[in-house]
Amino acid sequence: MPTYVTLMRYTDQGIRNIKESPARLEAAKKMAQAAGAEIKSFYLALGKYDAVVIIDGPDDETAARLTLTFGSQGNVRTETLRVFTETEFRKVISSLS
Repeated sequence: MPTYVTLMRYTDQGIRNIKESPARLEAAKKMAQAAGAEIKSFYLALGKYDAVVIIDGPDDETAARLTLTFGSQGNVRTETLRVFTETEFRKVISSLS
């Protein structure tokens, strides 16, 4: 199953309502599960991004739907990366001519 890393920054609304963010995370986990995906990890971060979320999902379309839904609620801005495991990396590299 593909893996995605979503980098998040709180919006003004999100930081004003920061105490609600644990409940929002639980709702996001349920939303992901209903879409056939799983939020594997959540990290509060220091620096340019406020949070990092690791998601396993069935395909790029599902990942896009989830992150667009998260962003549309107005609490976070997202940047999502499709990442490859070491095994996937080795397979890609071995297929080079």
